[in-house]
Amino acid sequence: MNTHLSILSEVKRGNYKVLARVLTLVENDIAPSDLILKNLENNANKLVIGITGPPGAGKSTLVNAITNYFTAANKRVAILAIDPTSPFNFGSLLGDRIRMASQFNNPNVFIRSLATRGALGGISAKTIEMVDVLKASDFDLIIVETVGVGQSEVEIAGLADKTIVVLVPESGDEVQNIKSGLMEIADCFVINKADREGADTFANNLKKIVHQGAKSIPILKTVADKNIGIDDLCRWILKPIETTNQRREFLYAEKAWRIIQSQKMMSVDKKRLREEIQAALSANDFNIYRFVADFVEKN
Repeated sequence: MNTHLSILSEVKRGNYKVLARVLTLVENDIAPSDLILKNLENNANKLVIGITGPPGAGKSTLVNAITNYFTAANKRVAILAIDPTSPFNFGSLLGDRIRMASQFNNPNVFIRSLATRGALGGISAKTIEMVDVLKASDFDLIIVETVGVGQSEVEIAGLADKTIVVLVPESGDEVQNIKSGLMEIADCFVINKADREGADTFANNLKKIVHQGAKSIPILKTVADKNIGIDDLCRWILKPIETTNQRREFLYAEKAWRIIQSQKMMSVDKKRLREEIQAALSANDFNIYRFVADFVEKN
């Protein structure tokens, strides 16, 4: 049997050690990752939930509570936690994972962190590929957690079957500014830390904004660290999805566009780009547009 096919059969069986290795191969474009991706089955029936929202909204605590709900029912959960990449060290800031420490020893939970690699909304082509690998395994639920920064989290809508936008009562002033982007992507708003002052007022204001929109979006209140409101949220997660062919085509086109974009950019060495910028900046007549035109022509 071909190596990539035997690897895939182990992934399908739920061998998490092999799965972790495959994700590393895919993330770093190491052979036979291209063959593995090309032989993935279309697991459109696997449920992918996107969870986004501003830093400090308690997304990791909410993911933890959702995971507990599903594992208590003997379901298997995969979590792909996307962390903002530092532009200075090309690394990943993984502090939030500490909050999920209780899940690391759970045999029904698989957690993986991924740096955004500069994708504005936290969704890179690598995220798409890694989610598709997770869909090839034996999970009942796949959660993609990403930091929402303004309207750029719109990208997660093309990846997840359902997108949850997590806000806190203090988000009140922000919602008016970012409402158009949020309305486009949110399938559900969760007001977390709802035991804080102003939660009810914020929920009512959010309902008024939602009612002006084209689609009906539920607004749920949770206190994730006290497990309040989690049952209602998980019941909403399990509700069947109605996807039209048109939306399906649109989402696949978005995924394809991002993968194509990534492959076209593969030849651009970011470190060499920085070195050449460093050299070019010493010239008095430096112009970014001339520099880019020359760089593209040389590469």
